[in-house]
Amino acid sequence: MWVFLHRNRFGKNNVILSDIRKPADNVFYSGPFIYADILDYKNLREIVVNNRITWLFHYSALLSAVGEANVPLARAVNITGLHNVLDIAAEHNLRLFVPSTIGAFGPTSPRNPTPDLCIQRPRTIYGVSKVHAELMGEYYHYRYGLDFRCLRYPGIISADSQPGGGTTDYAVQIFHDAIKTGKFQCYLKPDSRLPMMYIDDCLKATLEVMEAPADALSMRTYNISAMSFTPEELVQEVQKHVPELQVTYKVDEIRQAIADSWPMNFDDRNARRDWGWKHDYDLPELVTTMFSFLGSDSRIAQVN
Repeated sequence: MWVFLHRNRFGKNNVILSDIRKPADNVFYSGPFIYADILDYKNLREIVVNNRITWLFHYSALLSAVGEANVPLARAVNITGLHNVLDIAAEHNLRLFVPSTIGAFGPTSPRNPTPDLCIQRPRTIYGVSKVHAELMGEYYHYRYGLDFRCLRYPGIISADSQPGGGTTDYAVQIFHDAIKTGKFQCYLKPDSRLPMMYIDDCLKATLEVMEAPADALSMRTYNISAMSFTPEELVQEVQKHVPELQVTYKVDEIRQAIADSWPMNFDDRNARRDWGWKHDYDLPELVTTMFSFLGSDSRIAQVN
């Protein structure tokens, strides 16, 4: 979805998508695609030079739960890969976007709400690497003049992708399970409140901060927020569409500990003030939209 939005905006031949995995047909035929390994500095540099890149969006990362299962790989991808991108962006005067996360905070951070600037002591390699990215990006900005821009994403919910092993991915899994089986088992406690956002708002915020005039930005890393809910509140909203949905809770201690260390609500007043951030989707709109994408040929349509 990200690449389609940007190709519609800037022209399909002006946006190059890269990955280490073979792309789906709809991605491959939508515009330029190249293989790029974030750990291959020489290849990354060649891509930037040969294609005259001006903006770089760096999304390569191992997420929270996946990173805990393979710390050495997470350290390589999330930290060494970032260093490669920072050096190349600084050398070639790129505008660089690196996403951060609610996982950049820890149990000693204020949780309700969590401001842009506060203590950050995350307990996962994913969170540690994102704090590192925020600080390195800011350092490169002040030391080398790099146009570094960063948003701390809440949990992102999208109908276009399967759950990817993150702590907030229960909020995507519930829709797939409601449609396929009518049964959902949640790995977090029912009252675990976390900030969330629908993918369209995430994409909009990312494009807006990248297009914002540099002198409008009072900081290099911003919180962005749309809604905050618990599994129990999400279940109640989903059951308005699937009343027979059966829900059980089997707490995963690792992911629960991660969730308990993360913000419950994001304070994003600086983003709203500096570059006019405003979300479009609250919880009811999110749920309705997810089912409209996922449920048209399913048991949801039969219920409705």
